[in-house]
Amino acid sequence: MSTPESLYRNAIDLNRYSNSVARRVINAYNDIIIDSVNQLRRLLPDAGGTGPMTITAPDQANRLRSILAQLKESLDTWAGDATELTALELQGLAELQSEFVTEQLRKALPVGSRNAVRTVEISPQFAQSVVTTDPTQLNLVALSDDLFAAVQGAPATFSLTAAKGATITLPNGEVVRKAFRGIAVDQAERFSQVVRQGLLTGETTPSIAKRLIGSLQRSDERLIFGEAATTTGQLRAAGILKDRRLGIKRIIGSGGELTSMADNQIVALVRTSINQVANSASQQVYQANQDITKKYRYVATLDTRTSAICAALDGQEFEYGKGPLPPVHFSCRSTTVAIIDYEELGFDPPPEGTRASIGGQVPIDQNYGQWLANQDAPTKAKALGASRVAYFDSLAEKHGPTAAIAKLVRDDGSELTLEQLRERYGPA
Repeated sequence: MSTPESLYRNAIDLNRYSNSVARRVINAYNDIIIDSVNQLRRLLPDAGGTGPMTITAPDQANRLRSILAQLKESLDTWAGDATELTALELQGLAELQSEFVTEQLRKALPVGSRNAVRTVEISPQFAQSVVTTDPTQLNLVALSDDLFAAVQGAPATFSLTAAKGATITLPNGEVVRKAFRGIAVDQAERFSQVVRQGLLTGETTPSIAKRLIGSLQRSDERLIFGEAATTTGQLRAAGILKDRRLGIKRIIGSGGELTSMADNQIVALVRTSINQVANSASQQVYQANQDITKKYRYVATLDTRTSAICAALDGQEFEYGKGPLPPVHFSCRSTTVAIIDYEELGFDPPPEGTRASIGGQVPIDQNYGQWLANQDAPTKAKALGASRVAYFDSLAEKHGPTAAIAKLVRDDGSELTLEQLRERYGPA
């Protein structure tokens, strides 16, 4: 159905979008840890940074307990805010992705048949249900779905409902809210353990601070949530990103015990959630159009560290509702593509042994890296960004186009906001 330019560019851009959302959550988390470390420095100064970190008075002990209690409270608030921000972003993504996939289906049909493609309604409660509702609470969201269907006048089979959102969990069976809360609880406890261990072993204050946060400083701009952004409008405004700020990889690499591991967990959590919602929206459009497509193909081409399970599933075809859907593991970048039922529709399929591309039919076994290497500079720039074309060309010359696209996507720390995705994939 899809062309390399549309399917694979969309997958790359969704990865960049996940970078954008994850960094906002990471910066908010890191700032809380950094603030607590700065309070610790003021509480436990040492002579020239060489003396041991010690508690010398009852009031210092009380203040330390206060710091730890405040940290726990701040992280608990962060977990709630991170959940709400994720829900907001995923709701917009579900709407955008369903529009994108609907348009791809239309393009796969003859001009006179394109109006036959059915659209999908997205329940206003869909993403909130994805991130907060345990699958065992399905009955609790049935009423909101009934009300939504009544207002919209749309059959439930053509809607992405709150009940369907409640069935979407992370690969470990948890929902997003529980995962964020788990990070908050674990890291508050870890902070306390590191500080107490430092006190017992006579570690210096600068040493303990470096162990906790590495060389991190507060983010340049407070483009986060919580006190600085509590309304939907403020959260959307907080999505305006500045290129001059550190990218995710540099942030993680500069961190310490209380930031690097948690930051990696946040990236995996956000990336997996975005993949889940994008694929759910795509599948709902496909299933609403089963007179056009009765099967989908599992595509793992852009999983740059392809897992054994994705490698085994890559290229396999499944009937809707009867096969696996990505993500099948954390940080999975796999996707799905509809298989058009040309025979049922009564028009000729593409020539055997080929598939569609933006420039015409290409060999069916040609992957995206091979296809992109043969395109002109403007096409490469559209897919990768103008600043990355020379890097891709250099990698392709040295390692071959297949390895080049894998390395580029793996190392790509660039970002896109939801508004930028709308500009690329929204209605013309």
